[in-house]
Amino acid sequence: MDRINLKQKQALPLEQKIALSKKRIKEFYEHYDGKVYVSFSGGKDSTALLHLVRSVYPSVPALFVDTGLEYPEIKEFVRQTKNVIIVRLERCFIDVIKNEGYPVVSKKVARQIRDLQNPTEKNANSRRLYLTGEKMDGTQTKYFKLPEKWKKLINAPFKVSERCCNIMKKAPIKKFNKESGLKGFVGTMASNSHQRTQSYLKTGCNSFKQGKSMPLSFWVEQDIWDYIKKFNLPYSKIYDMGEHNTGCMFCMFGCHLEKHPNRFDRMKEHHPEIYNYCMKNLGLKEVLEYLEI
Repeated sequence: MDRINLKQKQALPLEQKIALSKKRIKEFYEHYDGKVYVSFSGGKDSTALLHLVRSVYPSVPALFVDTGLEYPEIKEFVRQTKNVIIVRLERCFIDVIKNEGYPVVSKKVARQIRDLQNPTEKNANSRRLYLTGEKMDGTQTKYFKLPEKWKKLINAPFKVSERCCNIMKKAPIKKFNKESGLKGFVGTMASNSHQRTQSYLKTGCNSFKQGKSMPLSFWVEQDIWDYIKKFNLPYSKIYDMGEHNTGCMFCMFGCHLEKHPNRFDRMKEHHPEIYNYCMKNLGLKEVLEYLEI
């Protein structure tokens, strides 16, 4: 798979994308003899994916991981959806941020700060790379060097970590996969991030090695809304309240890039009680002020 091929697919009309995605869905379903599910967050992407998969195989179940971090409107929409398996967590967010750290800036920066806040002999090379850009062979790289403006986080009065996503979402899904023997359809797209682009270029839509299918990989965000409109699909009303991303309410990844009103400004307007809880009880006020957000 190459970038040119990906761009060509991303430029296809929706009808052709639907047809191609259905082929990938059938391949994955047949490979695992129908022992599959759709990872369902209640957001627009997984809503489109669930409808698409069930348009081919109506009885495929959905899996919702109840992290406790979803907007009430998301949970309400999930409850209204049929054949959804709900998995609840053993750890809560306040425990994760207390023991692991806050998710700030980006997963990449948070990962770097975590090592720099917790120096050991094992991460010495990584820390040197993050601070100086010097690799083990002595050559320089800008990609892994921590930007100067985020070095202040090393001595922040709070912990920083990228681990919350692994703990709150990936680990429960991994456990479910192991216990159930089912394999998942996931509604991620290459256009979501550099990492997801690289993943698609490496495996395509279906990664049989990982036991994961991403049949919307070559779609873009507008395709999702066009699909929802085309089939008149119900979706969570949180989108009509101004939200664009409906993952964890308290996640601060990328918040520094948002213009006002940012996600927390909007939360203060439409969910003031939740806003007060995360600012005071979870300590987000201190963190956001330190980040000058």
